[in-house]
Amino acid sequence: MAWVRLSADDDDFCGIRNTAFQNGEFISFNIFYAVAGIYVNAGTASFNCNLEKLNNRPVFHITGTGTSNSKYDWIFKVRDKYESFIDTNTLQPLKFIRNVDEGGYKKHENVTFNKQANTAVTTDGVFKVPACIQDVLSAVYYARNINFDKYKAGDRIPFQMFLDNEVYSLYIRYLGKETIKTKYGKFRAIKFKPLLVKGTIFEGGEKMNVWVTDDPNHIPVRIESPIAVGSIKVDMMQYRNIRYPLTSLQSWN
Repeated sequence: MAWVRLSADDDDFCGIRNTAFQNGEFISFNIFYAVAGIYVNAGTASFNCNLEKLNNRPVFHITGTGTSNSKYDWIFKVRDKYESFIDTNTLQPLKFIRNVDEGGYKKHENVTFNKQANTAVTTDGVFKVPACIQDVLSAVYYARNINFDKYKAGDRIPFQMFLDNEVYSLYIRYLGKETIKTKYGKFRAIKFKPLLVKGTIFEGGEKMNVWVTDDPNHIPVRIESPIAVGSIKVDMMQYRNIRYPLTSLQSWN
C-alpha cells in the first residue's frame, strides 16, 4: 500500500485532539516471556495519566514503568521508567524523562521541547526538531487517538519521534480489525504494527503487533514481539478510570 503522507495541518498528524483517555486513567499489563514455546509470567508494566501543570500550562503527566520479575532477572533484568508531559490542547510533548536499566544497559535522558523554537534541549545540547514531534511515551497516547476508520488495511500513518538526540521518521501500519483472546478476556480489536527503532530489548522494523480495543478508549490489550532474547506477549490485566465503557469486551476469561 502507498505511504499515507499527511500535511502538518492534518488532524491525524499534528493537530490531533484527545478523545481517548482522561485524568486518573490507570492501565496495567502482565508480560509473558516465551521459554521453549511456553509462556511464563516474567514481568509487569503500568501506565498512569494525571492532569498537572508544567510552567503554568495544563499537561497530562504520563508515567510508564516496566519491571521484570526478580526470579527472571538472570535472563534479562528490566527496571524502566518513562515520563512524558503532554500539552492537553495539542497532545505534543513538552518534557520527556527516561530512566532505563535493561540487561545492564543504563540510560538517563531528560528532554525539554521548546515548541516556539522547534528544538529539543538535552544534556548533550540543543537539537532541531519538526513542529509535530513525539517522544516514546507520548507516541503511545497519540496513537490511541488515531481515527483508524479513515484507513485501509496496509496503510501507513507516519509520525516523527525524538530519541537519543535523533529524529526518527516512523509510522504505524494499520492491519484492520479482528477478535483477540487475551488473559483478561476476548475483545473486538484494532490491529497495527508500529515501525520500531532498534534498541536493547526490541528489534527494529515491523516485528511488533499491537491490538487496541475497538471502542473509543483504544486501550492496548495485547502486544506480541520478538525481543533480544526470545519473544514476549503483553496482556492488559487491570484498568481504572477509563474514559468510556469497555464496549469492545465480548467475554471475560
